[in-house]
Amino acid sequence: MSAAANLEDVPSMDLMTELLRRMKCESKPDKRLILVGPPGSGKGTQSPIIKDEYCLCHLATGDMLRAAVSAKTPLGIKAKETMEKGELVSDDLVVGIIDDALKKPSCQKGFILDGFPRTVVQAQKLDDMLDKCGVKVDKVLNFAIDDAILEERITGRWIHPSSGRTYHTKFAPPKVAGVDDVTGEPLIQRKDDTAAVLKSRLEAFHKQTEPVIDYYNKKGIVANLPAEKPPQEVTAEVKKTLS
Repeated sequence: MSAAANLEDVPSMDLMTELLRRMKCESKPDKRLILVGPPGSGKGTQSPIIKDEYCLCHLATGDMLRAAVSAKTPLGIKAKETMEKGELVSDDLVVGIIDDALKKPSCQKGFILDGFPRTVVQAQKLDDMLDKCGVKVDKVLNFAIDDAILEERITGRWIHPSSGRTYHTKFAPPKVAGVDDVTGEPLIQRKDDTAAVLKSRLEAFHKQTEPVIDYYNKKGIVANLPAEKPPQEVTAEVKKTLS
């Protein structure tokens, strides 16, 4: 099916909105960003804001791998074979999938990479690939936050499973402790949100990513964000950093 045939079925309003968005994006400077931060540091809150503000595409390597596998691209077929053997997908393959993604119109103004690179070798391979395209990483946004603050943020989270409503013992407590405001049903805590699980995740995160931060620090492109601040203040810092 040709692209034109696909467009015929898109409502006019959607086409106009997309055209206007692209016209507005034309004047934006290109940005190639990497987001680094532990679980709960607020990356997930900030990345859609940055994406819209600077007209970037958001590249989450896990999602991209799944998409490449289901689209049966040559690299996706390779990745599927590797995963079916229970092996880890090679760095070259992931970089290849990123390279493919960067050719899409939505990535024309640049990208936000999230969850990659996790090692110095991956960072070097990414740099080599971008170098061949005549571009480079502009900024690494490091969501720096104290482990103790993260622990308070994450271990205080409670969820009402059937509605998805979330509470926080300190920041957004339910009217009655341990009970959903609307239904009166009991709240649960995700397995990942316990102190023991968080501690091991943070240890792994620091061990893995500190060398990557050092690698980009030597290039002078790391911006440390005060991730413990409220989201609006972090957004303001991001804009200041990128302006």
